[in-house]
This record gives sequence, C-alpha cells and structure tokens, in this order.
Amino acid sequence: MDVRRLGLLRELSERGTVGAVADAMQITPSAVSQQLKVLEKEAGFTLVEPAGRGVSLTVAGRALAATAIEIAVAVERAEGKWREYMERPGGRVRIATFQTGGEMLLPGLLTRMCDVPDVEVEISDVLGHVVEFADLVPDHDLVLADSPTDSAAWIARGLQVVPLMSEPLDVALPEDHPLAQKASLSPKDVVGEAWIGVPHGFPFDLVLGQVVAATGEPANVVQRISDNGIVEALVAAGHGIAILPRFTTRDRGNGLVSRPLVGIRARRQIAAVLRPDRFERPSVRLVLTALRDEAQAVTSSHQPS
Repeated sequence: MDVRRLGLLRELSERGTVGAVADAMQITPSAVSQQLKVLEKEAGFTLVEPAGRGVSLTVAGRALAATAIEIAVAVERAEGKWREYMERPGGRVRIATFQTGGEMLLPGLLTRMCDVPDVEVEISDVLGHVVEFADLVPDHDLVLADSPTDSAAWIARGLQVVPLMSEPLDVALPEDHPLAQKASLSPKDVVGEAWIGVPHGFPFDLVLGQVVAATGEPANVVQRISDNGIVEALVAAGHGIAILPRFTTRDRGNGLVSRPLVGIRARRQIAAVLRPDRFERPSVRLVLTALRDEAQAVTSSHQPS
C-alpha cells in the first residue's frame, strides 16, 4: 500500500470529510476520492462508506487508519535519523595543497581533526605551476590555492571560493647584504639586485613585476626556481635576493634574513577552492571551519607583540 494514500485515510479519520482533507492537502475532493478507491483495492477491504451527505470509515478503515498513524510515526522517525546522519560529519575529505600552504596549515588542521574520528583527511601535495588549481577541484573535495590578486576566474568557473588568509611577501637577502641594515625595502632599493626568481605566473613573480613597473627598470633574474627551500639556500649563499612568503620562510641559521617590501601590494591570498555541491557536505564544512581557524591562528602568531 502506498504511504501517501495511507496518509489520506488517516487525514479522513481525523478531519471527517473529503472536502476538509482536500483543503488540507491542497488537492481536489475528486482526487481524494480516487486515491481512497485505489487504496481499497490495495487493501482488499472496503474502507469508506456513505454516511448521510458525506462518508465515514468502516471498521476496516478505522483499523487501517490506526496503522497509518503508526506508519507515519515510523516514517518521521526514519527521516529524522537520516537527516541526523546526513548532518553528522563523516567519511573521507580529500585535500590538494601547494607546498607552503600545506606547510602552514595542514599540521594544525590534522591536530584539530583528531577529535573527529569519523572524518578522515587525505592529503595530496601538488606544484601550483604544473597544473591550474581549478583543474584539481573535480578530483578533490578541497583545493588549497594561492592567488596573487582575486579569485574571479575561479568564481567564473562556478567554483566555491573560501578565503583563508592573506600572507605578506617579503624580500629575502643574505644577512651580510648592505640592504639588511634597513627595516623595510622599497622597489627602488631592490630593483638593481640579482634576483632568484620563480616560474612565470607565480604570485612571487607578479610581485617582482610590480617592482619593475614601479621603477621602470628591468629585473635581473639570474635563476628561476619553484622550490622555496632551494631559493632560501641560494639567497643565504649570496647568489641573489628573492621574494618569499613571510610565514614559511625559515631562519636556517645560515645567514638568511627577510625585510618587508613597501610601496607596492606584496601579498598573496590563500583560499580553499571546491565544487559548490561539496561545500554542502557536513564533513567538508567541518574541515573548512578547521582550516579557517588554523589560518587565523597562523596569522595571529606572526603579528607583532
């Protein structure tokens, strides 16, 4: 027997008339009568009989109406449990990340997720210049991405973009470099230096482009390296200066220092990029919340005391 037709029988037992049932269910009285006749065929009993100008339930009809109430309770209970299950975070959340984004955020994220054993976080590291971040979205639930300006291109592709943090990009230079005596550096200070650059299109490279635009003089890029650790080593050894992210450029004890670059916008925006349907998953939302909290903690830990 169809649950919806059983519901009509229950409504008739409580409301008393076909018209009242039709008004409540927003259908026509003839539709109610037709569905009740189908229910009688399904049940194999006469359920409704004429009573004056209206109808009333037979003994079998009253018995089935009582059963319909039990079924309605069971359906609501089952739907409630299913909603609770769907709203409870669980399952695997796959994250793709670039090197320094993962270095900053993922250790703390995994620590935060230790208290949620039903959610498994699976991490894949990628090189941002090898593949466009948005192209990773179909195969991952979240993609950690850095963008030098805004995320309009990602939004235009119909993707959900969740901003996480804005990280300053500094000038890294050898400790004994004459410019190391300054508290901050302007484009005029650094434009004539030898640069350890990054592949074209990286946020760091676009910052160097701003230096060139601000001074009108070309940059002397002697190497282009994608790995920040190698860039740090080359700078510390005196082979050039570089643009590096503030939060993950480490003091390796070999003479590397960094200084803020002023007069231009020297920052990168880090965001989580994902499909909008995956944004609705409770487990993904939970991981996103943990990522935002961790990004805030990282940013706060680098604020001047």
